[in-house]
Amino acid sequence: MTATAVDIRHQPAALKPASPTVFFEVQQFLNHEAYLLDTLRLRDWTGLLATDLSYRVPVRQTRDRATFGREISDTVCHMEDDYESILGRVSRLVDGKSAWSEDPPSRVRRFVTNVAVGETETADEFEVVSYLLVARNRFDQETYQLLCAERRDRIRRDGHSFKLARRDVLVDQAVLGMPNLGIFL
Repeated sequence: MTATAVDIRHQPAALKPASPTVFFEVQQFLNHEAYLLDTLRLRDWTGLLATDLSYRVPVRQTRDRATFGREISDTVCHMEDDYESILGRVSRLVDGKSAWSEDPPSRVRRFVTNVAVGETETADEFEVVSYLLVARNRFDQETYQLLCAERRDRIRRDGHSFKLARRDVLVDQAVLGMPNLGIFL
């Protein structure tokens, strides 16, 4: 079966920019999310997720210049989850004995930069593009495993905070530089 490709040249940042206040609030939300994930507060992190969540990390393919920009698979993913499957993964990591890929847990830092926030056609929902650099260390290794990606999120206002309704993580590597992807991006 041949995978179709997604055109990554379409940039959600072309939307009308959100107000400086909304930009700051969304940036703080992303920083808080990174903190919760870095400190393994996974149950608290699930409180930031919308119940209609779509969470995807599609596989990147290497393409020639003529088709550059369409190298993200639309059908093959490293991760493709919804709210319920994320809750299951978190439960397995926190409560289970079978999450051997993250036992002992990785030491991870997520650096979120280049945040752009745009308004959408839906009130109190925002398209957010950000860059993510993940530095991960496991066991007693002397070196870090690095992962660099662009995230495209749909974030929805929920009272005084936000909920993550969609995340597409576009990893810059065609072949991941880490042996497993047992962490959330």
